[in-house]
Parts: sequence; C-alpha cells; structure tokens
Amino acid sequence: MVPDHMEEFYIDGAWVAPHSSARMGVENPATEEIVAQVALGDQADIDRAILAARAAFDGWSTTPVAERIAAVKRILDIYNSRYEDFAQVMSTEMGAPITWAREAQAWAGQVHIEATIKAAEEMTWEEMRGSTRLVHEAVGVCALITPWNWPMNQIACKVAPALVAGCTMVLKPSEIAPMSGVLFAQVCHEAGLPKGVFNLVNGTGTEVGARMSSHPEVDMVSFTGSTRAGTAVAAAAAPTVKRVTLELGGKSPNIILPSADLAAAVKAGVEACFGNTGQSCDAPTRMFVPRATHDAALEVARATAEAVVAGDPTDTATTMGPLVSKLQFDKVQRLIQAGIDEGAVLVTGGVGRPAGLNHGWFVKPTIFGGVTNEMTVSREEIFGPVLAILPYDDLDHAVQMANDTPYGLAAYIFGPVEDARPIARRLRAGTVNLNHPAWDVFAPFGGYKQSGNGREYADWGIRDFCEIKGIVGWEG
Repeated sequence: MVPDHMEEFYIDGAWVAPHSSARMGVENPATEEIVAQVALGDQADIDRAILAARAAFDGWSTTPVAERIAAVKRILDIYNSRYEDFAQVMSTEMGAPITWAREAQAWAGQVHIEATIKAAEEMTWEEMRGSTRLVHEAVGVCALITPWNWPMNQIACKVAPALVAGCTMVLKPSEIAPMSGVLFAQVCHEAGLPKGVFNLVNGTGTEVGARMSSHPEVDMVSFTGSTRAGTAVAAAAAPTVKRVTLELGGKSPNIILPSADLAAAVKAGVEACFGNTGQSCDAPTRMFVPRATHDAALEVARATAEAVVAGDPTDTATTMGPLVSKLQFDKVQRLIQAGIDEGAVLVTGGVGRPAGLNHGWFVKPTIFGGVTNEMTVSREEIFGPVLAILPYDDLDHAVQMANDTPYGLAAYIFGPVEDARPIARRLRAGTVNLNHPAWDVFAPFGGYKQSGNGREYADWGIRDFCEIKGIVGWEG
C-alpha cells in the first residue's frame, strides 16, 4: 500500500502543499520499481514547520503531563489499529520480509510507545532537594531526523518522549523510506494533537536536514544515521549552541568465550548479524572466537548462512530481503571485494546476487574467516549481511581487539554469565548484550566514542528532551 499525502507535508495541524516542486521516486528495493513519489522540501517548507512548532510550544509545554501522556496513549491506540498497514508499508519501502516487518519493524514502534508511556507515568517530574525545587521541563522545539533502516523504531523513540516531555517538533524521516513516516503523521493527526505540536516535512539531509540543524528557532536536534552525517549535523548546530543527541554508526564486537557452547554461540551470532539484512547500527558484525576453535566456528557459520532464505519479501518463507537501495548494494559489493582482496578467507557468499535472483538489491549472506582487526571488513561499518570472524589468543587479546574501533554502540558476549560479566565491564560500548537476550526497551540505548551521545528508550529518552530547572529558595 501507498499512504495518502505522499506529496504533501503535515504542518500546523493540516496537510499542506509544499513550497518546493521537487519530487523523488520511492523504490521497492525487492523489485526496483518506483511505487510512489514523495515531495522534497526546501528552506521555505522547513521554516514554515519550525515556526508552527515554535508557536505551539508555550501551550503544549504547559499542558499537564497527564494530558500529554493521554495524547500519546491515543497515538498508541490508533497505531495498533493500523499495525498491519505499517508492516506492509515498511515491507514495501525497505524490502523487509513481511514476517520481519510484522514481528520486528512494526512491533518496535508499538513497544517503544508503550515503554515511553509507562516511563512517563512512573517518572518523578518534580522533587525537592533541600529548599530547591527541581523541575523537568521541555527543552523546546526539536528537529527529529530519522533513518531508513528501522523507520518506526526511531520515529517512536524520538516522537513519543518528546511529546510527553512537552516539546514541539518537526520530523524529517529518511527520503529513502518515507511512507511509514507519512502514515505515522496521519496517526498523530487522528489522535488530535494540538496544531503545530507535531509537524512532518520530507526532504534530503543536505537541504532539509541542514536547515533544521542550523535553524535559530530549533532548540534541540535528535539525529539517527551515519557518523559522517552526524558530524555534519553537530557542526551545523554548533553556532546556535543547540542540544544535539546523536545515535550513529557501529562495528559491534561479539566475543565467544572459551567456556561457551560454540555451535549455539556462532549460530546465534550469525543470525543476529544478518537480521534486517545486516542493516542495523548495533549488529554484531565482528565475531571473536578462540583461535583453537576458529575452523570449527567457520563451519557452523557457513551452515547458518547457507540456511538463509533470500527472496520475495511478501513470501512468509523469506528470511532475508534486499538491501534498501542500489547505493547500499554497491557499497556492500565493494566491501565484500575488499575482504577478498585483503586476504580474508571467504567462507560463503561473496560478490553478486544470490542464485535465482536477477533483480532487486539482494546480496549473498557472506562470512569471512581468518580476519585481522586491520582489514577493511573489520574496520568499516558495512551495513549488510557480512560477518567477519577473528581468532583471539586469550581474553585480554579479545577485549583489546573488540575495543580497537572508533565505534562504541553495542557489544555482545556469549558464554556462562559468571564468565561474561567481568568482560562486559571492560568493553567500551553503550550496550553490552550477554547471550543475545530479549530486546529490553527500558535499557538505555546509545553509544560511546564516534557512535554518538545521548541515550534513547523509555525514561532515558524522556530525560534527553528535558531541561532541569532548579528553583532555589522554593521553601525559603
């Protein structure tokens, strides 16, 4: 399905014609067919949306918290009523297998809104410390810039906490996968948010994103995307001293402990790396295994990769869809070739499309063994189903290699918990996952180093959209 209003923007409580005449085709990456046209905004469009958010700020930020939470509950109810629409739209715009679209992509939006509501209801918004009243209040007008790889996950992780915090906002979804964002704007409209509280403008990062980041009436930018783009956002925001939160790239290590069940650990690690066609910033793309078990690990990894079913996303038997675009396809092909050229052992996969697929941006699930931490496949974020397996001599060696990266978003350890816990404390990453646990939407999510700053999910996300005011002498 294609949502209504793809060639309009949602500004000040209404669907409006854009100032810009620019349009861009929305491609189904599984078929390479253009399924819709999306309007691309310009400076006039984004200025109009930001000024609408500014005009709405005083009223929304002073609305009682309970009423703001009630508005987000209405959004959740309407979202749930259109759950299958969201799954279908994301399957179309990013090629997600329909089962994955339902059980992961659409689900992520749902559970993050639920977690925000629960956290907001339990949060202490005001408290006394001595004679000082401490107050959490809205940071202001927020520019929200979200990516294509987890569309509703990132929209929910920004919009819901910003709303309960009392912020007004302009959302710019990725122009590559904009349909789910337009559908979400329809949900917000139906929920009856006051005019100007939530606004949506589609467009490119270089045009709309840059203007949002530098605009003097924007108080905060929350950006999820590549590290390269994140540095541009931060630079654009610096002259006006905005708050900037960034959730950026990753090259997450996965340490298989000597005491682990090797077969179970490697299988789980490969599957986690390949989820969402490898297009997750926190994917465990570097697997560290004891040197003595390296060859055995490669055989388990090969069998797991070769069990992947790549193909038509509408088929419930499909477990891996295409990459999102030709640009992404070409990048992944280049990096797979770099792994071959630099002497990594190609265990399975390689360049080209999987057998039987001659169109769509499908790639072969690829495993490299014998990788060293200096190789390109171990250094660069590939954002595709490509796993590098590196042998280690001892746990000190594993930790040293795991931390030897400019990134620090996530890390993984597999083995007995009592053995994993001390290693977890040594890893420089915002989230360390022990034995591939269930997704915890109440845990903080964000990175160390060049993986960004700030934290999302539940109360962590709400606090990022709040200022803390101290009213000294309240009881003086």
